[in-house]
Amino acid sequence: MKTNYLLIFICSLFIGASLFGQYGTPFNQRDDEYRLLGLKRAKSTFEAAKADLERQKRLFDAELVSADELEKSRRDFADAEVNFQQSLLAVLFEQQYVTVEKAVKYQGKDGRKFVRLTLKNASGGNAEYRKLINIDDELFNALQPDVVNNIYVSLLNDENAIISQPYEAKIDQLVHGKPTNIEFELLQDLDAVVVNLVYGSGTQRSPKIYLQKDASVNKVLVQSEQFSQEIELGKSAAFDLTLELFSGLNNTFKLEVVNLPRQINSYFTDVSGQARLSQFKFTESTNTRSARLMVDLPDRPTDDVSMDQPLVFYVLVIPQEQRKTLGNIRGRQWTQAEIEALNVGFVRMEVVPRGIGELLVKAPQLYYSAGTSETIAVRLDVKNEGSRRLDNIEIEIDPPLNWEWAVNPTIIPALEIGQEKTFQIAITPAANIIPGKYEIRARTTSFSEGQPINGEDKTITVEILPEANILGTAIIILLIIGLVAGIVIFGIRLSRK
Repeated sequence: MKTNYLLIFICSLFIGASLFGQYGTPFNQRDDEYRLLGLKRAKSTFEAAKADLERQKRLFDAELVSADELEKSRRDFADAEVNFQQSLLAVLFEQQYVTVEKAVKYQGKDGRKFVRLTLKNASGGNAEYRKLINIDDELFNALQPDVVNNIYVSLLNDENAIISQPYEAKIDQLVHGKPTNIEFELLQDLDAVVVNLVYGSGTQRSPKIYLQKDASVNKVLVQSEQFSQEIELGKSAAFDLTLELFSGLNNTFKLEVVNLPRQINSYFTDVSGQARLSQFKFTESTNTRSARLMVDLPDRPTDDVSMDQPLVFYVLVIPQEQRKTLGNIRGRQWTQAEIEALNVGFVRMEVVPRGIGELLVKAPQLYYSAGTSETIAVRLDVKNEGSRRLDNIEIEIDPPLNWEWAVNPTIIPALEIGQEKTFQIAITPAANIIPGKYEIRARTTSFSEGQPINGEDKTITVEILPEANILGTAIIILLIIGLVAGIVIFGIRLSRK
């Protein structure tokens, strides 16, 4: 009996040594390159170590091996098990793949833009790997080969800046066959974004995705950065519009403006301003268009267009078929609730009419002649040709040296739109002035809503005539009279002879 136990012990040693050579084989550096083959090697070593441990347990129970030898077999088994699990995890992580199934862009009621991502665990072939290497189901399932853990997601622009809120989102687990939705708010409005994915053992993917539009909305979203502008009466304003299609049913739309007074003219053009638009069409490759709204204000305030009073109006983008059913939509005032009930794209806008005074200076006469001691009376008329009242109208005279001037009135406190008033100016030349022509400049200033408004300068020409010499003139006249009288007398005497 003892001889049989001895034979069994000797055979076990040889077999154990042989098995140790199998699971104790040094790591092959190509296992990192061909991980599936490395997994097969690790599995074989693990099974050999497991069989050796079971054999060592039986021999220990039969008191044929020591406790140290049994403990060594357990350590070898533990090492082989860890190596096997690491190889298995390396193969599973290598095959993990997270894909973006959908990326839908939509707009909230408050105008903010959002992106809804649908992420899918596309790690395929796990069942095939299990069959190929004949892995125990319990161990295979314990490692959760159909689950990708700790997925970090963020949205980037082309400069790799995060443009989403939250900046980064985490999905704890993504199970194969169960896609998961995650939503971001766009901090930068783009049609294509980079979806940055980090998952598993550090795998990173950054595909650039063209965002789909939420076709269920069936409308065009319209936005304008200059939604509120101040415009001077008689001038025009341009509102640039961005139109973004969210529709799977229509691609032709009509542009309309409602709630503008009839005294205000409005029309749409392309961004270059060369062609007028009334409707437009999206193409399969173009979901975003640009347009421009031109608004022309009247020259003067009216009952419906008051200065400094905001005029609220709406730009509507209506599907072509729906527009035919609405009739004359510009002939009535719409509330925002009524516009929202139409379920069309719209944007609320406003224009604030502003006015500014324009000072017109008229001079009935700009050329005067006077003697050296005469005072010249000059008349200048001022008129407000603008669209706002003028205040504190004054005239400043720039005369030659030592000339004097006075104006009446010295100041006109206010000049309403279209009103006209007169300045009377008295200009006195300097004493002992030399006869000749002199130029005098008249400058007119005023204010309109605190803004300085100047009129056109007027240049007045004054010719100073020399004083007449009365004594010399009298002597010349007497000499002429004497000469004429002498000729007459001489003629009479000559005729008598």
